Amino acid sequence: MINQELLNPQSIVVIGGSNNVHKPGGSIVRNLISGGYSGTLRIVNPKEEEVQGIKAFHDARELPPTELAILVVAARFCPDYVELLAKEKQTRAFIIISAGFGEETKAGAELEQRILDTCEQYGAALIGPNCIGLLNRNHHSVFTLPIPNLHPSGADFVSGSGATAVFILESAVIKGLQFNSVWSIGNGKQIGIEDVLQYMDEHFNPDTDSKVKLLYIENISNPDKLLFHASSLIRKGCRIAAIKAGSSESGSRAASSHTGAIASSDSAVEALFRKAGIVRCFSREELTTVGSIFTLPSLNGKNFAIVTHAGGPGVMLTDALSKGGLCVPPLITPENPDSPSPTEELKTKLFPGSSVANPIDFLATGTAEQLGIIIDYCEHKFDNIDAIAVIYGTPGLTQLYEAYDVLDRKIRECKKPIFPVLPSLHTAGAEVAEFLAKGHVNFSDEVTLATALSQIMRTPQPASPELELYGVDVPRIRDIIYRETRRLKFEGITGGYLAPDAVRELLSCAGIPLVPEMVSTSKDELTAFAEKVGFPVVAKVVGPVHKSDVGGVALNIRSAEHLALEFDRMMQIQDATGVMVQKMLRGTELFIGAKYEERFGHVVLCGLGGIFVEVLKDVSSGLAPLSYAEAYSMIHSLRGYNILKGTRGQKGINEQKYAEIIVRLSTLLRFATEIKEMDINPLLADEDNVVAVDARIFIEK
Repeated sequence: MINQELLNPQSIVVIGGSNNVHKPGGSIVRNLISGGYSGTLRIVNPKEEEVQGIKAFHDARELPPTELAILVVAARFCPDYVELLAKEKQTRAFIIISAGFGEETKAGAELEQRILDTCEQYGAALIGPNCIGLLNRNHHSVFTLPIPNLHPSGADFVSGSGATAVFILESAVIKGLQFNSVWSIGNGKQIGIEDVLQYMDEHFNPDTDSKVKLLYIENISNPDKLLFHASSLIRKGCRIAAIKAGSSESGSRAASSHTGAIASSDSAVEALFRKAGIVRCFSREELTTVGSIFTLPSLNGKNFAIVTHAGGPGVMLTDALSKGGLCVPPLITPENPDSPSPTEELKTKLFPGSSVANPIDFLATGTAEQLGIIIDYCEHKFDNIDAIAVIYGTPGLTQLYEAYDVLDRKIRECKKPIFPVLPSLHTAGAEVAEFLAKGHVNFSDEVTLATALSQIMRTPQPASPELELYGVDVPRIRDIIYRETRRLKFEGITGGYLAPDAVRELLSCAGIPLVPEMVSTSKDELTAFAEKVGFPVVAKVVGPVHKSDVGGVALNIRSAEHLALEFDRMMQIQDATGVMVQKMLRGTELFIGAKYEERFGHVVLCGLGGIFVEVLKDVSSGLAPLSYAEAYSMIHSLRGYNILKGTRGQKGINEQKYAEIIVRLSTLLRFATEIKEMDINPLLADEDNVVAVDARIFIEK
């Protein structure tokens, strides 16, 4: 529960405040005072008469009513302080800096629960325990440094780790990134990251609130809540970037299907972020770079002009932008036969030897005036340019105040976004600091900037919350699942693979096209089926999970005699329960899979199929249920997308039907949570059709 006593308290007491600013109790008092807190600040310290110029109370029972309490005392004392303050002093917000709670011991967890119970009883907000505090424009209730510049349009930053929050702030301050608020939730006993987002969403004011949200997440306790409120904020005009730490698998595990081998908790996080429209970051530098980009005008297009007086960084930025799907095109201007082209005209205004080919290199001797002229040409005369990157440093021969004044003025004047890359943080530190003090950001490394820009451009908009039900027989799906779970119960097992006929039933209910097939233990029945659908056919053993590994697949069977030989061989394979015969089709092999992740729901994967799905691991993930826009985004994000689109004279696949199958499958899964793992591998696709050839579905009661 987040309340006004937490956000804008009229009175604050620091329990454990001290004169020693090298300890949390002293530094938090220092930060409150230096931050200009305008309310009444009180200190409880049993040994000191005065703390940093403020008269101290020796006992909390002597306090008058106080809205917010910050506790910086040993964990064992905290529950009693919280009860006293909430009950007798009408305190309705608590920030507990102290550690030694549920993050350490069972006894600590019991102390933490006592605190929570008291807060819930009296309707009080609780941040922590085990955190660095809360920082906003009303009060600096943190014990750490740095304190960043605070501004209404700065970023709201929410972190699950106090130490990491400090390091992220260090990275941000160097870039000039300003903040509106910093939340360190610590153990998050009452207020977690999802709760902060919920409050920001439900109380969002587009005229006064920050539109930039940065998150450092160690645990997603409520994925649905995170998805709902992050998506809602983005639809309201906010931009959100996040790091999710701890997503890797600790060691390999045995997997019973292709999906199991490649799906992981990281796939679920990736899918959740894509569905919400959150830009995913993987380092502190990337998060603060993305946050800095968010403070600039939105990039509408992919074409960059690079303005530099140092050739090497311009080349590296060109390479990095191109690698990330952005462009550094030749400069194109409207033709006017009666006057020289703007590129020729621009060249006359620069020193001999300058290049206007893009990157525009105006040499180490280029002047501040020339920098302004080049930016004006990029803004007004080069129609195919959407944004400008300016790389401007110094070898120490000149000062850069004049050049950075020009850059400051042009950033304010131009409609096209300008990305300043000012690399001389040491040699021109004073000039860079003055530039940042005017409210700008700086990207000191051009490749980091390009990587962050590419990640932003690849992140889709929040998905539609509507469910695609057309053509999916939900009642029949539930009937089949009920029947199969009853079968498991009758057999005395909790989970198992569905028989091929049940798999076909489910996929048919979802409207997923299937290759003609028959499963039987009768050689004659299978031969008759093959003759009916026409040779060539494919034979596959039924029973073993990985058919290829046991020699259980035979392709291009062109006669009844060949089929009979393969049937006899496959029935001798261990665990064989029958043989499946399918009409043999040709096309590009695709893959669709799904895995149920606790709390997240089904993660749906797509990619190139056949044996390559585990070898290449070129898959894209989405969180069921999926919209058509999400399905297309998943397909287009594959590294092998050019193969699907068609290359070197080969026709591409029918993307529309592939996307439709992904969406239909995700809807099926939405109504069949008993399905814990499945894959369709391969689907065969050409320019006309996409057909499921082989599928496995594992269910649990």
